[in-house]
Amino acid sequence: MHDKALSQVIKAVSQVKVVTGLENLCFSQTATMNREKLKGKRLGLLANPASVDRYFRHASNLINDIFPDQLKALFSPQHGFHAEKQDNMAESDHTIDPSLKIPIFSLYSTTRIPTKEMFDLIDTLIIDIQDVGTRVYTFIYTISYCIETAAKYDKDVVILDRPNPIGGVAVEGNILRQEYSSFVGRFPIPMRHGMTVGEIATLFNSEFTKGSITQKDEQRTQQSVSEKSHISEKKCDLTVIPMVGWKRDMLFPDTNLPWIAPSPNLPTPISALVYPGQVIWEGTNISEGRGTTQPFEIFGAPFINSKKILDSLSNQTIKSDISSNPSRSGTKNLHSVVLRPIAFQPTSGKWQEQVCRGFQIHVVEPELFKPYKTSLILIQQIIRHHADQFRWKEPPYEYEYVKMPIDLILGDRELREAVENLEDIDTIEASWQHDLEKFKQMSRKFYLYD
Repeated sequence: MHDKALSQVIKAVSQVKVVTGLENLCFSQTATMNREKLKGKRLGLLANPASVDRYFRHASNLINDIFPDQLKALFSPQHGFHAEKQDNMAESDHTIDPSLKIPIFSLYSTTRIPTKEMFDLIDTLIIDIQDVGTRVYTFIYTISYCIETAAKYDKDVVILDRPNPIGGVAVEGNILRQEYSSFVGRFPIPMRHGMTVGEIATLFNSEFTKGSITQKDEQRTQQSVSEKSHISEKKCDLTVIPMVGWKRDMLFPDTNLPWIAPSPNLPTPISALVYPGQVIWEGTNISEGRGTTQPFEIFGAPFINSKKILDSLSNQTIKSDISSNPSRSGTKNLHSVVLRPIAFQPTSGKWQEQVCRGFQIHVVEPELFKPYKTSLILIQQIIRHHADQFRWKEPPYEYEYVKMPIDLILGDRELREAVENLEDIDTIEASWQHDLEKFKQMSRKFYLYD
């Protein structure tokens, strides 16, 4: 990039609302020292299509421009470097980048853990990944394995921070029990963790990761993550290039940054906002909207009686006297959303080519919205009224072949049993508050932003 063009970009970046870690590294004067440290290093980059600046230029091209001939390997998380894979357990192949002529190593293939051979090509791994603030989103565990592998082979890691699209204030849900650790929940964190990718990676490196992975881990296995052995306490040399201008109370639209779907079924910021709750449907025979244009915003099945569900929720609202405007929402504890009855026909996935009855979730008060609790209430109502047709999904799910998928998603078998036994959701929510508060206290130590 020519000096004049670079200076123009630096000036433009300095005037925007939120500067990402990518833009900070490449263009900010305050990151000069970080750029100097990377000069001469063999670089790797973990990225996908959402790894762009505000002008839609991809991190691989920007880094190659700033550090000519230093980029030696690319790495991709679930769904592939180009996010071409739609579903879970749809592996991506290793390939060669046609422009840069360097390998792209898939970390959702025969291994989800980088191998020594991959890391032999690099000195420093740069990570530019858009997380969505939810425990079950696999990208943060790909990062955790990269951190551990880097510690094992004395490589550095630089994380280019990005916004938590659902904000950094609200933290919600039960803490995952370690016996239900998997690739959709590796560490004891809540469903909505309230941290940026740089913050949670730093927490992982400090509190959870062990820094050494056995040879057995590096091979494809049908064991759950909880059965894997970590034997060293060595930590990764981890640097976070922070954002500029991001505040914890920001949702993604507040950043003025472009939304690029981090994975194929999160096409909008709204789909990311509802995801911490709506992902629960993946552990059931209810469609979570895959195979439609609004995944996770809509859900349903051919057997659902939408009117019966709404009437039941409305009656509970009146009895509980929780919502000041039950006519708008008609739902217990759902005063932040409107449930709009719909019919849809998925083109793939569950109930393919069959008409499903269900709802679209319209979030009308994002600052009050509790996605996890909302979806637990909804799933319980479907169990209440359709127990004869509702089913929990059977394994496998994300490389776990024994445990029930819903137990991995919820992170606790007892929570699933409480929901299906129709225990009061308010009481269930109260039961996890002590552990949640402990997580909040621990996680605040790693906050980089106000």
